[in-house]
Amino acid sequence: MSRYATIVSTGRYVPKRMLTNADVGRLVGEDVDAWLVENVGIRSRHWMGDDERTSDLAIAASKQALARAGVDPLEIDLVVVATDTPDYVSPATAAVVQAGIGAMEAGAYDVNAACAGWVTAVDAASKAIAADESYRHVLVVGAYGMSRYIDTKDKRTATLFADGAGAVLLRAGDRPGFLGGKLSANGSFHDALGIYTGGTARPATAETVAASGPPRVEFVRRFPPSFNVEHWPGLVRTVVSRAGLAIADVDLFVFTQINIRAIEATMLALDQPMSKTHSTMERWGYTGSACIPMTLDDAVLAGRVRAGQHIVLCASGGGVCMGTVLFRWTARA
Repeated sequence: MSRYATIVSTGRYVPKRMLTNADVGRLVGEDVDAWLVENVGIRSRHWMGDDERTSDLAIAASKQALARAGVDPLEIDLVVVATDTPDYVSPATAAVVQAGIGAMEAGAYDVNAACAGWVTAVDAASKAIAADESYRHVLVVGAYGMSRYIDTKDKRTATLFADGAGAVLLRAGDRPGFLGGKLSANGSFHDALGIYTGGTARPATAETVAASGPPRVEFVRRFPPSFNVEHWPGLVRTVVSRAGLAIADVDLFVFTQINIRAIEATMLALDQPMSKTHSTMERWGYTGSACIPMTLDDAVLAGRVRAGQHIVLCASGGGVCMGTVLFRWTARA
């Protein structure tokens, strides 16, 4: 009998500390509200508290997903955390989350594909469920604590990045579920955007920190402005056609929540109405690897998702890493 990954439930965590565009404008010393609203689509964002860390966000979202599914943590076979803002360089943040939710029978590992990490992790987890009957429940979490790496005087980063976590519980089923995925990358942009201090290439020695400051997220060089619009439609078309579907058969598209204008242009390229998308960047800013599961959860709670519908989740992030997955929704919303 064939095995398929199905989405059982979703969960999310949004930190309590909220900053409006006016708040961020005061930090960077410039009025940024009109530009952000018009060109990006962000009005506010949330940053985690001084006493919070990435694993805390992930644990909160995970507990919510498990509670909604009525699944005991000891039933979880694998915990995967997608993040590029881990608690530690090592060990994996997934190990912290596994202990924090009491999933003591589960394996645990992290995925770092920057902001495409959660879609990458879902693709891998879904294929693991199909291939290995020992995996029945897999928890896939996207967690982002980028406020820890923001230079509040840097307008390019302080205005954009935010914190949060989203979780999806996958279960093995005999009907799809997961209909396919595709990953892609263009590694020539690995040095364009990232946190470049703290690894082996540039260790965070006292000398480095004194000269360059602590680890922080940096835009080192520009991506082509149309990069996402050039690549998202092709990724989506490939995955949808492989599943034997047409683009019009997709009921909901959820894209990386980095720029509403890029999403509008992508939907235009796909010849699909914006009513088939769901967006949260206006309220929550750009939460990287967490933004797609957070937005999916918001769509579920808003009644946008029903059994039998087809859902496309498409992501891109630093590296550049990209990925798209396609699901038929089986959970009861």
